[in-house]
Amino acid sequence: MIPKDYYRSREALCDAAEADVELEQTSYNPFISYDFLASLEESGSAGSRTGWLPQHLVLEDDTGAVLGVCPAYLKSHSRGEYVFDEGWADAYERAGGRYYPKLQVSVPFTPATGRRLLVRPGEQAETARAALAQGLTALARMRKASSVHATFLTEQDAAALQEEDFLPRTDQQFHWRNGGYRSFEDFLTALASRKRKAIKRERREAVESGIEICHLTGKDITEEAWEAFFAFYMETGSRKWGRPYLNRRFYTLIGERMADKVLLVMAKRAGRYIAGAINFIGGDTLYGRHWGCVEQHPFLHFEVCYHQAIEFAISRGLKTVEAGAQGEHKLARGYLPVTTHSAHFIADPGFRQAVAEYLKRERAYVAEAGAELSELGPFRRVSDEP
Repeated sequence: MIPKDYYRSREALCDAAEADVELEQTSYNPFISYDFLASLEESGSAGSRTGWLPQHLVLEDDTGAVLGVCPAYLKSHSRGEYVFDEGWADAYERAGGRYYPKLQVSVPFTPATGRRLLVRPGEQAETARAALAQGLTALARMRKASSVHATFLTEQDAAALQEEDFLPRTDQQFHWRNGGYRSFEDFLTALASRKRKAIKRERREAVESGIEICHLTGKDITEEAWEAFFAFYMETGSRKWGRPYLNRRFYTLIGERMADKVLLVMAKRAGRYIAGAINFIGGDTLYGRHWGCVEQHPFLHFEVCYHQAIEFAISRGLKTVEAGAQGEHKLARGYLPVTTHSAHFIADPGFRQAVAEYLKRERAYVAEAGAELSELGPFRRVSDEP
């Protein structure tokens, strides 16, 4: 387990300078908090039985003071990562290699960008990042892992890993950016007329069957709400993945430890919950994660997952909504393409060369697709009507 004290006193581990403390607060990411990672492991959602064996790195100085940590897992499969490498595994094993185990640097089951090389800001930060990166490749050799995969990286961490011979990979998500909007209606005025009308229509139709939408956070998240949401998650997860990744105890633990960082958007009809989405509240970002339902209603998914997230972000003054992996359908609802970054260390020289060539082509495709999708965004252009 990553040392509890590191996460409990992150401000103390940052420089005492006010600017650094403020930076830490505004960039707070719930997924790299001790509470979130510990809940994954203590619940058994991430552990040896699920193929996520914790191998976290801790960087200390000569006095034993923690200078940085890196969440890492030894994996026997490629599920729950959202950066897909099954094709690499198949190719390597058909060529006579052994792809698993591999070392995964990520937050399990969480396709959200965040820091992975968690170091103290200051003059030694770059040196500490390099030491953690070197530690990852050394750990891979010790564990006889074929490779190291660091996913959903900040650009700073991606650059640090590339300096240590990791191969860069890019992908794409859709994020909403707050243009200083005062309300959801204010946001709609920034859209082209046709898109604006379409969103208004689907918001009306989403609740036409007597559906009520509510926001639950902190102490308002009751056991009744958790039970209902977990049922939604299990029903949708079973259809989507075959076996849901998270168990009921995980939700109990985050409810106990970080309920004030959780937003449940719940839909209720005829006195019972019928659908819901879970979001996590960061320093300046709302992170949408899972959705589920037990009744199907037109546009309810868009309302609960996307429109309500935007409305909440505006009300809290948050800068961004990250609505999870994939989904070009998000484009019409104000979420624009954003490039995500990962870095991959391949031990076998021949296999590394093959992967490097593939990634070069893939990066060009991702960049081209992102540019094309940006042109299709719903926002008004200068030539459009006011």
